[in-house]
Amino acid sequence: MKIAVLSPIAWRTPPEKYGPWEQVASNITEGLVEKGHEVTLFATANSITKAKLKWVCKLPYEIDKENDPKVMECLHISHLMEQADRFDIIHNHFDFLPLSYSGLITTPMLTTIHGFSSPKILLVYKKYNASTSYVSISNSDRNKELDYLTTIYHGLDPGKFTFGKHKENYLLYFGRIHPHKGAHAAIEIARKAGFPLKIAGLIQDEAYFNSEIKPFIDNKNVHYLGNVGPEARDELLGGAKALLHPIFFEEPFGLSVLEAMMCGTPVIAFKRGSMPELIIEGKTGFLPGNISDAVFAIKALDKIDTKTCRDYAVRNFSLEAMVDAYVEAYKATIKKKSVK
Repeated sequence: MKIAVLSPIAWRTPPEKYGPWEQVASNITEGLVEKGHEVTLFATANSITKAKLKWVCKLPYEIDKENDPKVMECLHISHLMEQADRFDIIHNHFDFLPLSYSGLITTPMLTTIHGFSSPKILLVYKKYNASTSYVSISNSDRNKELDYLTTIYHGLDPGKFTFGKHKENYLLYFGRIHPHKGAHAAIEIARKAGFPLKIAGLIQDEAYFNSEIKPFIDNKNVHYLGNVGPEARDELLGGAKALLHPIFFEEPFGLSVLEAMMCGTPVIAFKRGSMPELIIEGKTGFLPGNISDAVFAIKALDKIDTKTCRDYAVRNFSLEAMVDAYVEAYKATIKKKSVK
């Protein structure tokens, strides 16, 4: 099967630090190559892949600020679409814009919907609902106005995550620094529970960081480690007593939640969005509804078996299972297109 994977170009594929959509696109691409498929990855020129790499954007536009994001996005997407007939299927990880080309090409397109940035983009998804295929990344993130081929959870290569059997005496917040992700709540939870907190992630909202996070950073009770890469991530996640994930929005997935469990680290996440689909209450973590309940959950962490966390993640969220599910989705999408 000849597969084109369209990755975003905000960051490298895979990302050096932050970039969840790019990370998922990379995981799928490399998994497909390992299974013998002929894969072409459309991404930035500095991307790293065993697939054939095609690019028009030399560096990610979040790195090279001389690039106009919209201009580069248009050139990047059209670069694939103008050679679409070379592929059996296009796997779109670039949100709604590529859908607007789907009526102009004959190659079937499958889109992984990584979330909805705004209700306004639904107009595009609804227009191409019948002619393309959509995959949701969790059941909680499905929109009632759209038809979905299936739900496929993200998968990780267990070999890239070290099982941390012996936990250190700190809690961890790992994710972008934005009010929706709840770093401020993590600080309060850790303080009330009496544990130091390490914070790692991209500062996405500078004003929020300066007002709600920075004043508490004392490098004793609260540490900010910056936007870290895979090696530091593995060490931090593996050593943490728990990952705090007190979200304030209906999160479509939560890759750091899966990464933590892969390292044998339980997760304490507010019960919103996809969290109940990812975490088994009392087995791989806890799903409190507020800060007080989260503090109480920390006191019960000794009841969690770290090996159970690791085994659960490997069994239910492996890279191989994800890739196999997408191959079946490709076949169904191609069949759907041929019938029409």
